[in-house]
Amino acid sequence: QLRLVESGGGLVQPGGSLRLACVASGFTLDGYNLAWLRQAPGKAREGVACVPNSDGGTYYSDSVKGRFTFSRDNAKKTVYLQMNGLKPSDTGVYYCAATPIVPDTPCPALTYDHWGQGTQVTVSA
Repeated sequence: QLRLVESGGGLVQPGGSLRLACVASGFTLDGYNLAWLRQAPGKAREGVACVPNSDGGTYYSDSVKGRFTFSRDNAKKTVYLQMNGLKPSDTGVYYCAATPIVPDTPCPALTYDHWGQGTQVTVSA
């Protein structure tokens, strides 16, 4: 059974950092598009970062570019989201998601089949 479990959320002051982790079970990371998405209260879900993008690289939304870093450890079947310079607008529930790779398709445009339960990130003084 394919499963994703996030961890690492919490309360942090503006300007602070958090590192989210998502452990996969029931599948290997190779062969899957992987994404971090978030949902703030009263707002639509937003794609934050994903791999691989259609150019083979990593996609970041404009709102997090330069502050967040997506990484992965295939041996540990874990993906990470390093979040620096956090802002109150980064508050929300963060989800990791996966779907079998769709070649030549921008990863932010994909519909993801498998989701974790989410982890709450709150940025507040």
